[in-house]
Amino acid sequence: MTDPQRATSIFDCSLTAILRCCCAVIFGTAIFAHAQTLTVLHTFTGGADGYEPFAGVTLDQQGRIYGTTYGGGSHGGGVVYRLVRGGEGWVLSPIYSFGSQDHDGNTPYSRVIFGPGGLLYGTTVYGGAENYGTVFSLQPPAAACKASLCPWVETVLHSFAGGADGTYPQFGDLIFDQAGNIYGTTSGGGSSGDGVVFKLTRSGSGWTESVIWDFTGGNDGGGIFGGVIFDSAGNLYGTTSFDGSHGYGTVFELSRTQSGWSETTLYSFTGEYGSGSGGLIMDAHGNLFGITGLLGGDISATYELTPQNGSWAFTLLQNFGDEYIAAVAAPTFDSQGSLYGSLPTTGGDLNGGEIFKLTPSGNQWVYSSFYTFDGSSSGTPLGAVTFDASGNMYGTGLDGGSDFDGTVWEITP
Repeated sequence: MTDPQRATSIFDCSLTAILRCCCAVIFGTAIFAHAQTLTVLHTFTGGADGYEPFAGVTLDQQGRIYGTTYGGGSHGGGVVYRLVRGGEGWVLSPIYSFGSQDHDGNTPYSRVIFGPGGLLYGTTVYGGAENYGTVFSLQPPAAACKASLCPWVETVLHSFAGGADGTYPQFGDLIFDQAGNIYGTTSGGGSSGDGVVFKLTRSGSGWTESVIWDFTGGNDGGGIFGGVIFDSAGNLYGTTSFDGSHGYGTVFELSRTQSGWSETTLYSFTGEYGSGSGGLIMDAHGNLFGITGLLGGDISATYELTPQNGSWAFTLLQNFGDEYIAAVAAPTFDSQGSLYGSLPTTGGDLNGGEIFKLTPSGNQWVYSSFYTFDGSSSGTPLGAVTFDASGNMYGTGLDGGSDFDGTVWEITP
């Protein structure tokens, strides 16, 4: 692939267009046949609180909820918000509005996560010095701040230049190694325009970016929409959405060598169940789990990759057929080992979607629809789901609410 804009342009004319342009339709009503209870904690207004939360949420040790919105805020570039439980519900505060400083990022698709020192870290798809996206951190305001809404202090750690360093970081979470270095992915850029896996290393008072893998668009794949994860040995794993031996992306492993990193393609998607658009999660035995999708199409499935005698065996866990559009989030385990994931629905018009559940039973996984969304009130689930210590699930609806600007919700058993 020679056009470094391809990964973003395909995304913009497929998933974004489907999700954003269909939000004004009249949504259908689902019949709820489950015991779980969904409570909408916040309905976005499209103003200072933002609109369209593409990503899921992060919880701190006090049970406060943090997340991002695609747009809105006081400068129109999206927000980072915090939800705190109050006496009569939850209260949302926009703790940062993108566009508040020169060369700031805008349009976050990914979650914010906590890193060293209790700071929040995340990425934006656009903005920065060259409008190719940023990596940023946020720290709480000084203790002297007495106002009711004190914005957090943002630092742009890296502003992508649009070339070899990568372009347009998308849905993947950032991760840290034990030394505090940051790892992430971009959907474009690099020498072939097929995206990179990057590392940020602290250097004095700033950070230095290095590319640890530059995708070629060949058998290694290209176009990364999810993030990467570590195993216990320090190897990295992720997925690509394009290219590979069949043209539908790959699952890859990056291993450290004396001279840098080496890439191994563990699996090339055939297209039968979609492409490798979603992220990965690993269980305690080293097995990988993911959700497929098809950018610009409507097919999705969940799968397992198991290491066997030096190779990896692909197992289809559940084929969701043509009811769902591209999955972009990684699945999540609960404390009992069941697997959950978000599935946005399309049938020409968006009609909510579902959170699926796969329960291990012997050597099998039993599928059930954990919760079905009605679209209009709770929205369309797109980001990853998160559990608290009591087993309650938290997530976002991309649309939904009175103005179809999105929601944050809680599902209790």
